[in-house]
Amino acid sequence: MRQPNFLANPGADLPGATARALPASPRLAGATMGDSASPHALMRLNQALLELQRLRTETLLPLLHQAVAAMRADKPKEGAELAIQALKMDEKCGVAWHILAVCREKSDDFTTALKCYETALQLTPDEPEIANDLGRLAYRMGFMEEAEQLFKAYLEKIPTSADGANNLANAQRDQFRFAEAIETVRAAIHAKPDSALLWNTLGTVLAEQGEMDKAVVFFEESMRLDPAFAKARYNRANARLALGDPQNALIDCQAALKGVTLESEVSMMSLARATMLIAGGELGAGWDAYEARLEAHYADVTHFLFDCPAWTPEMNIEGKRVVLVGEQGLGDEILFANLVPDMIEAVGPEGKLILAIEPRLVPLFQRAFPTAEVGPHFTLRVDHHTVRGARFVEAATLDAWAPLASPLRRFRRRVEDFPNRARFLIPDPARVEHWREVLNTAGAGLKVGIVWKSMVKATSRSRYFAQFEDWGPLLQTKGVVFVNLQYGDSAEEIAYAKSEFGVDIWTPPGIDLKNDLDELAALSAALDLMIGPANAATNIAAAVGAPTWLISTPGAWPKLGTDRYPWYPQVRVFNPPAYNAWAPVIADLAVALSSLADVNGVAGT
Repeated sequence: MRQPNFLANPGADLPGATARALPASPRLAGATMGDSASPHALMRLNQALLELQRLRTETLLPLLHQAVAAMRADKPKEGAELAIQALKMDEKCGVAWHILAVCREKSDDFTTALKCYETALQLTPDEPEIANDLGRLAYRMGFMEEAEQLFKAYLEKIPTSADGANNLANAQRDQFRFAEAIETVRAAIHAKPDSALLWNTLGTVLAEQGEMDKAVVFFEESMRLDPAFAKARYNRANARLALGDPQNALIDCQAALKGVTLESEVSMMSLARATMLIAGGELGAGWDAYEARLEAHYADVTHFLFDCPAWTPEMNIEGKRVVLVGEQGLGDEILFANLVPDMIEAVGPEGKLILAIEPRLVPLFQRAFPTAEVGPHFTLRVDHHTVRGARFVEAATLDAWAPLASPLRRFRRRVEDFPNRARFLIPDPARVEHWREVLNTAGAGLKVGIVWKSMVKATSRSRYFAQFEDWGPLLQTKGVVFVNLQYGDSAEEIAYAKSEFGVDIWTPPGIDLKNDLDELAALSAALDLMIGPANAATNIAAAVGAPTWLISTPGAWPKLGTDRYPWYPQVRVFNPPAYNAWAPVIADLAVALSSLADVNGVAGT
């Protein structure tokens, strides 16, 4: 096979390379790729050592047996040291390189693990399990094309492997090639209909396409075939949450947690459990459990570069210098800023709150929180891990630091703790007036800003947005000028609205909707209304107090067990009657917007 070169462009992941922190949202256990240090995997390594024993008599064999024993005891660093000792005796021992690769991977040293797997594969190219393990690591690191190549090579050697077919389908699914993933799994199920692993993966493909009801059927078939299969139960938990049933989702998730031991899976499921608690209105326990997003073994963890004590809910910070660091996505930073006034009050006039936030938000936050010190954070990728810091902060002067969401544990333990503030971010008043004048040139009618999608390219995000084609009844409302606030390339949708709905969507001139967020905030405040799903634009509009209608989903956790968004008191939430049922919610929006136009005397204009 042609060996993929993962390190051909190492600069993309060296210190100094910018990166984006990911939202701390639960993911489906679609990446059910097995574990390179599972009992079955260790048994394969022992079999390889037996083969090696027949060929060689060197003293490295006892060291390698000890290394495998160390891995079995969950001591990867000890196992690595033993493997290195063996390699000093025979640097061309492929099994030793394989063992070292597994140990480095279990220690989260992905770059070294890659090199070790590649060396093992070069030395023992006929050992298919190395390609499978290397493919799993490549998948974890986001090298989807290379992972797919390795899984295909593995299947060429072992075409009947359910594990290989499962892994290949996961890689295809996460490259948005859903039809290919389904065919890969379907063929494997035909050969092995009793494979719980394959039925689970088929469910994840359907779930990523938004067919959550069908996905549940396949998760339950997987559980029927293997009642102890924790990942299938966990996936059903996530599906139940998406369908608006956080209570039963929580029951499933807690049961699944009892069946996993791999630390990365424990962290993933613990975060999902937190989300389910929050979605069910159990905020105190939910925010406490939400700290799982900071655990080192969580796959999407962000490591923060601050050398001072971490803030805790019990900490007295009056008179102290405390830095809050924005985390996750842009919309999350805005949402969590709801509690910044509480933290300013907690440090008091003798203290200082420092806000390290997304650079595009700095002007808006400076205006809203004049007593705080505001500056940009930076985000890097170091050895395939996300790290975040703030160069403007004088580390020696700090008393404590916290990710922006962590103080929710202290200040928002009940829905009643959310203040009835008209806004917590403040747009530039002069620019608001400017945009009111510009909007007057757009024509007669209510000026309604719209967004309809997220620009985050992830399969899990696509499930939460109606297709633009569904917007027809709303866009045809009389007496409304629709204002395009969708950043990114929206030309196709605007042309579609004109050709299919007979609607001209007006694009505001002279504004960079992606980068000039202070200007976007002013424009949002000048509108009569903002409509869209939860993304950065709707969060900005809501945070500055603009009238906002939010298109939600049944299991959206920011509703906190209510039918509204307690973060933004003025926001009106439109909840679909069922998961993926966009037509009814668009129809409700159209009726409400038509009524608003009537009240304002602009209907029919």
